[in-house]
Amino acid sequence: MFEEASEVFDNMFKSSFPLTFIVFIPAVLILVSPLPADAAHEFTVYRMQQYDLQGQPYGTRNAILNTEARTVEAEVLSRRCVIMRLADFSYEEYQKALRQSAGAVVIILPKNMSAMPQDIVQQFMELEPEMLATETVVPVYFAMEDDELLSIYTQTLTSSSSQGSLSAAEVLLHTATANGFQMVTSGAQSKAISDWAITSLEGRLAGVGGEDLPTIVVVAHYDSFGVAPWLSYGADSNGSGVSMLLELARLFSKLYTYKRTHAGYNLLFFVSGGGKFNYQGTKRWLEDNLDHTDSSLLQDNVAFVLCLDTLGNGDTMHLHVSKPPKEGSPQFTLLKELELVSESQFPDVKFSMVHKKINLADDMLAWEHERFGIRRLPAFTLSHLASHRLAQRASIMDARPHVDVQKLSRNTKLVAEALARVIYNLTEKGAPGDLQIFTEQMQVQDEQLSAVVDWLTAQPRAAQLVDKDSSVVSTLEYHMGHYLKDVKRHYVRADKRDPEFVFYDQLKQTMNAYRVKPAIFDLLLAVCISGYLGVMYLAIQNFGLLYSVARRVTQPKVKSH
Repeated sequence: MFEEASEVFDNMFKSSFPLTFIVFIPAVLILVSPLPADAAHEFTVYRMQQYDLQGQPYGTRNAILNTEARTVEAEVLSRRCVIMRLADFSYEEYQKALRQSAGAVVIILPKNMSAMPQDIVQQFMELEPEMLATETVVPVYFAMEDDELLSIYTQTLTSSSSQGSLSAAEVLLHTATANGFQMVTSGAQSKAISDWAITSLEGRLAGVGGEDLPTIVVVAHYDSFGVAPWLSYGADSNGSGVSMLLELARLFSKLYTYKRTHAGYNLLFFVSGGGKFNYQGTKRWLEDNLDHTDSSLLQDNVAFVLCLDTLGNGDTMHLHVSKPPKEGSPQFTLLKELELVSESQFPDVKFSMVHKKINLADDMLAWEHERFGIRRLPAFTLSHLASHRLAQRASIMDARPHVDVQKLSRNTKLVAEALARVIYNLTEKGAPGDLQIFTEQMQVQDEQLSAVVDWLTAQPRAAQLVDKDSSVVSTLEYHMGHYLKDVKRHYVRADKRDPEFVFYDQLKQTMNAYRVKPAIFDLLLAVCISGYLGVMYLAIQNFGLLYSVARRVTQPKVKSH
């Protein structure tokens, strides 16, 4: 019976290989059936800055990502997506990824950056300008940490770290069997944004007593800056400056509503856009007022221009000047009043003047007052920072906790008192330095300052994100219109032939992490399947021979007598 079955199977398989394939394919599928695949993890990523300023490119030049994930511990990073955590981030490892032509870099930020150790925060703030100093073809993204993303990082770290301590054969086996993650972005390649308008706002309080009244200009830029536009909230730089400007507008609008306190100074308030891009809004505003019109407050009798920048913390206040003010000038008067008020009313504040000449050879101006200085208008900048090079002025770490409302309120009152003493000429009238004007119903409102800072830091205000229809612009316009007269907008667009600035899109995208096997796994699987099918085919072709061998082996031996 077995011999007959052997002949039947032998003839059937020899005459019909497709039938053989059909019979044995279920076994192959069972053998190589894949493990259940995890669903893709979808998360939001924020791309590094990409812009051109005066023909010089900055930041990352690519946005497309479709490559396998690794950590910097891996031996080979070429054409891989290198994942880093901020807690372990170093500029040397970042440069290693770029040197090895990594496919992309993804930096994972903690959910609560204010809880990060201060030394790590300070280190990253100082590295941000270096990351943006030159262009890179590698896409660089930032992502906020969550449980799934942390799990992906941990698994990738384990896989990358184990390769360095294994033999070549073990590495090959590990590479073929390990799970990996394919990182894929959903957006397209970045392209230049055409006809982008940077919006600035101005409003005024007209003085009384004559036609040729002196004008005091108060300026603050509202946009923020950091290594990633969508993560740039600019709390201290320059949300604090804008909130102080609005509070000064509120206080002096009250004084200017009463005949007894309506002073003989015009007050011009200017909230500029594009401050982080070499003060483009201020530059165009000056051109419009000085070159393209016959009637402007800036053309007449400007006493001085006071720029407000980064005033929400610290116990120091620095008056940055391009040229020391001459004795007897309105600028000198403000300097002395600031010194007097700080000594008499705020002894905890250390006030000083910092002199720095304008360097036209630099790509970027140091402070906003230098834009006015170039046009020969007397100007200076107030800041609690002693240098324009400090990292706090351009960092994604400049979040809401970096503004101390109590210190911002104190600084606002100091500036308001000094301005009032200049406007009403109180020192020459013999008023003591400790005389306080803004008290009781006229006092600085901490709640107002806090509310403005909270609102400004509730959304990123990078210049690439704030267009003319933005709620940031319309809300600022509303607040200025509540206190000031003749509030109007000013726009600046880049020249189409020789643009001073160019912005790019695709700054915020969705990224998917797919669990995959490496490419070598497919090759190894194909070899195994081919070998299995080959063995089975040979076995079927020689079924009779195999059967006879098996029968001889399994047949019981006959004992000889």
